[in-house]
Amino acid sequence: MLALTCALAARGQVHTEKIEYKHGDTVLEGHLAYDQSIQGKRPGVLIVHQWKGLTDYEKKRAEMLAKLGYIAFAVDIYGKGIRPKDNQEAAAEAGKYKQNRELLRSRAAAGLAVLQTRKFIDSERIAAIGYCFGGTTVIELARSGAEIAGVVSFHGALDSPTPEDGKKIKCKVLALHGADDPFVPAKDVAAFEEEMRQAKVDWQLIKYGGAVHSFTDWNAGDNHLEGAAYNEKADRRSWEAMKQFFGEIFGP
Repeated sequence: MLALTCALAARGQVHTEKIEYKHGDTVLEGHLAYDQSIQGKRPGVLIVHQWKGLTDYEKKRAEMLAKLGYIAFAVDIYGKGIRPKDNQEAAAEAGKYKQNRELLRSRAAAGLAVLQTRKFIDSERIAAIGYCFGGTTVIELARSGAEIAGVVSFHGALDSPTPEDGKKIKCKVLALHGADDPFVPAKDVAAFEEEMRQAKVDWQLIKYGGAVHSFTDWNAGDNHLEGAAYNEKADRRSWEAMKQFFGEIFGP
């Protein structure tokens, strides 16, 4: 009975830790999560934060993924300690990277390199997901030609500043989009579709009716940003779509 109790206690035990790493001279600090009761190699998932930087929200998502059996690493794009306090600061910080897509790609790649070196990681089965700013980032990571299995963008920007970069994409792409998102113009959605089509990428775009920006973020209301709101149905449906996508790209 004692052995059984110990075994049950160990099962599903999620371990988390801060990981400090560098990109050039910039010190970054990410959040690693995995189920330490699982033995052997397993797939990994890179998580890229929204415009306010790495917060408890992304850490919670990492732990949710760890419970599904993945090694999850929530990266830090901005730098250790850089956490915008309000929407104005967040817009300014995110803008630095949206205006410099090469920097954004290489900063994401630095986080990917950390995940690729974790113990028990199956380096052939890694995906990247991102929320809002992070959704934009993972598509840029794919456009860089990263050797990963797939990317999932949750309510990210779908603009296509350099359409020819679509030809560099080697992975599958899933974009989960609020059909009523006021921050993503129809022309950007059309540009994304055309880029994927012309580059012959294996891509999917799912739109959720009635959903606006930040539909997966249960803290969206705290931002006081018109056009951004949590949507329970879209959150649940998009999470299931992600899991189905992982089942396809990772296999059994």
